[in-house]
Amino acid sequence: MAEKVRTAVIPAAGYGTRWLPASKSIPKEMLPVWDRPAIQTVVEEAVQAGCKRILIILSLGKGAI
Repeated sequence: MAEKVRTAVIPAAGYGTRWLPASKSIPKEMLPVWDRPAIQTVVEEAVQAGCKRILIILSLGKGAI
């Protein structure tokens, strides 16, 4: 029997230089995808997949997350 995934690791570090100039004002994880921030969409999908713990790996200076 396969074990269920219980922990999701989301790498959210980095400066987002590919998203310039949009990522100058807000972190790339907070950029909207449809009507909500991208990080919220990723976390909700992890919860729907059955993850109980979610680790978001950040870099320094990402206070908005």
